[in-house]
Formats: sequence, C-alpha cells, structure tokens
Amino acid sequence: MHAMQMDAPGVPLHRVERPLPAPGPGEIRLTVRACGVCRTDLHEYDGDIHGLLPIIPGHEVVGLVDALGEGITDLAVGQRVGVPWLGHACGTCRYCRSGRENLCDAPLFTGFTRDGGYASHMIADARFCFALPDGFDDVHAAPLLCAGLIGYRSYRLAGDAPVLGLYGFGAAAHILAQVAIWQGRKVFAFTREGDQAAQDFAREIGCAWAGPSSAAPPEPLDAAIIFAAVGELVPIALRAVRKGGRVVCAGIHMSDIPAFAYADLWEERQILSVANLTRADGIEFLALAAQAGIRTHAEALPLDQANVALDRLRRGAVEGAMVLIPQAS
Repeated sequence: MHAMQMDAPGVPLHRVERPLPAPGPGEIRLTVRACGVCRTDLHEYDGDIHGLLPIIPGHEVVGLVDALGEGITDLAVGQRVGVPWLGHACGTCRYCRSGRENLCDAPLFTGFTRDGGYASHMIADARFCFALPDGFDDVHAAPLLCAGLIGYRSYRLAGDAPVLGLYGFGAAAHILAQVAIWQGRKVFAFTREGDQAAQDFAREIGCAWAGPSSAAPPEPLDAAIIFAAVGELVPIALRAVRKGGRVVCAGIHMSDIPAFAYADLWEERQILSVANLTRADGIEFLALAAQAGIRTHAEALPLDQANVALDRLRRGAVEGAMVLIPQAS
C-alpha cells in the first residue's frame, strides 16, 4: 500500500509505502476510493491539536471492503462503506453506557490516533463504518462523513431554529444549509470579509442572505452555528441571536474567545460546543441526506497533492470541499 504520511506538525506530508496490512478481529481492510480533506486535518498539520505521530491523516473515507477480520458477519468483500472521525469507542465508560459514545473516555479517531484515509488502503473497526447512500458517488459521498456528520450534530444541537445563521461557509455549512432549507428554515450565511465568491455560492444554494461575519443579519437569529475556527465570532454571534437563542461552536479547535459583556449572553442565550459524533448521528444523517437530495460540491485531487489541498484550505481557496483520490501504485 502507499499513503501520504505526516511525521510532525508543519512538516509537509510525504509518500510512504508499507506492506499491505491484515485486519484483526472485528476489523476490515478497505481499498480507499476517496478521502475528503477536512479542516481538522489542517488543525492537526498546524499543531493546533495533537495526536499520534507519525500518522496517515484523513477521516472522510469512502472505500470498498477487500478483506474481513475474524468475527465479521455483517459486511462483505466488495461492499462500499464510509469511515468517519470516530473510529472506535470503548463501549464501557459512563459516556458510552449512556448513549454518548462521542464523549468516550478511551476513543480512537481516524487519521488522528489511528491511520486514516490519505492512503490506498486502510484498516477500520467494522462497527464504526457506515453504509453509504447509492445516490452519491465516491467523491461526493466523502464530505458527508465529517463535514456532513459533525455539521448535522451541530445542527441538531442548534434546536428548532426557524432562522439559522451559519458562520464560515465551507464544506460543512454548504451541506447543512441544504438540509435546513429543505426543512423550511431560513438560512443566513456569514463569510470572511470580502469573500464575494463564498457569498454568491451561499445564495446559489438557496440561502436567504449572505454577507460578512461583521454584518448584522437582516433579522435576529434563532440559532447560529460557527464552523470557522475563529473565537472572535462567538460574541458577534451572541449579539445576532434573539433572546433564548443558541450559539453552537462546531469545530474541534477554535482560537481564544475574547471577553464580552454579560449583556450579550443574558436573556437565556446559550453557548454550546460539539464533540465528535455517535453512530446514531451517522445513520440518521446519511438517510436524511439521501431523502433531501443533498448535493455536495466537491473537487477531486490526486492523493499526492495532499499538501496543496491543505494549503488551499488554509487560504480559504475552496468552494465546498476537496477530496483526495488515491492513484494506482
């Protein structure tokens, strides 16, 4: 097999070749067909978060099962599956026992604490793989597995919000905006200052308004989801939501939140964070994505351009999502 490996933060990923791994009990081996490039990968590369090193990144993985470990009876060789960020949970801690495996005390994360999908092949825990809707090809299915799944968990935590603001209009927001609009909600998109392309993209998808994050929305928000890793947006979003509104911080990392007046939080406004996902989130969202006819906007790049993709993501030079495609050896 071959892969793009990260040895240390800030050091460009490089190609490695390894013996083809054998799946252990409860595991499967996949031939990777596509792997999305997520902002979490960028946080990992930039040293904002710290996992296992060296590591093969990538946790929006679409692949075909090509080998089964001992005890696997519900998957078959040749079956297409998706592998998300949460790659394993212990099943025994207080969080797992209460249906909150996303907060597991002993988790493994795909592409962070176990090798991921920037590769031709990978090993995955069969219990944490998802069947994928037939209506999505490999490239367009990949962003559903984190941008979609973590976005959907954030969306659920935002509650019943007829008017929803999305701060940072990238891979996750462009998927969740479609879900919200399909469900009859009014969506306002907030982008970087002067990012006319992203604002036009949001309007094309059906957002009722799009403008810079510094602008006040046309009407108060019932809830806001912050996808951008910018702590300064939290007090801005708080001032944009109506009484009793929620601000959901969707990322695994965010810059420091500056001090703000208590008056911005008062009147029962809330700030929430989102951590990881549960398998129940994934099953529910993937069915909904198919039902709602979600269209992911994705650009495919060869796997060996992983560093190019990360740099473009940092610069905001992406419309929708980027997906890496492994080349033949």
